[in-house]
Amino acid sequence: MKIVYMGTSEFAVPALKELIKNGYEVDLVVTQPDRRGNRGKIQISPIKEVALEHGLKISQPLRIRKDEDFMLMLEDLEPEMIVVASFGQILPKRVLDIPRYGCFNIHGSLLPKYRGAAPMQFAIADGISNTGVTLMKMDEGLDTGDIVSKREISLAGKDIFDLTDELSRAGAQLLIEEIPNIISGKAIYKKQDEEDASFTRLLKKSDGETDFRDDAKIEMNKLLAFRKWPVLHSYLDGKSYKFFDAEIVNSSSDADKFGMVIDINDDNFIIKCGKNALAIKELQLEGKKRMKAKDFLRGSKIKIGDRFTKKKD
Repeated sequence: MKIVYMGTSEFAVPALKELIKNGYEVDLVVTQPDRRGNRGKIQISPIKEVALEHGLKISQPLRIRKDEDFMLMLEDLEPEMIVVASFGQILPKRVLDIPRYGCFNIHGSLLPKYRGAAPMQFAIADGISNTGVTLMKMDEGLDTGDIVSKREISLAGKDIFDLTDELSRAGAQLLIEEIPNIISGKAIYKKQDEEDASFTRLLKKSDGETDFRDDAKIEMNKLLAFRKWPVLHSYLDGKSYKFFDAEIVNSSSDADKFGMVIDINDDNFIIKCGKNALAIKELQLEGKKRMKAKDFLRGSKIKIGDRFTKKKD
């Protein structure tokens, strides 16, 4: 069973590890090109790290559909299956047609809900109760292929790190469970209901901006969803503040005071929202390190009546 694995982010790691653990022949790992990070340091993807640890062959095409050498190499390899998870490029029909058993994608939602680039983040931000992971046979559409299997989980209280970890491990198990059924012809393929479809887009930095005008529950959902990036953030006195942890607290109905600091104590400070408020427990001031609110408040000049806004003054 010759498999090509395509993935990039942390979400893709458990499935690759499970394939290796279960003795499948991973002939090639395809991941996004290395990037330059802070101070020009080269950063490799989490999937490349795993591939290097296990001595697997690696390819990093910039644009698959425009890379003829990569296409020819993949065709010569003749994989029987291609597995994709959080890869970052759309596969052209020429690639989809190569493997005998097809191309299969591990997607972080209960398809057809939350198709697209950021299903887990927007599921958390929308405040839904349950989400899940889907193993899908790929076609030319954006997450529109037939469903092989799904697993549902509760979203209660989970942030993007928790959800990524849980769904990536669940998706890896679905893959290992279903490969024998795919090979034997026993897998059941179910078409997606287009009437139930919803879509997500790439995240933007502005998705994390807030002036706290929304209900505190909505603001908290955004904090949990965007804790990795772009992080819930706001501005005060021309400086950016990033918020990493908070707690919803009851507050008066003065909705017009959203964004205002209404209380300060030893452990946190409280920002009024459109409804109720958030007690800020961990944050990062521009140019400073991330810290607990109780440590931040020791040297801070923040005061009751200060008001956070979406843009710099």
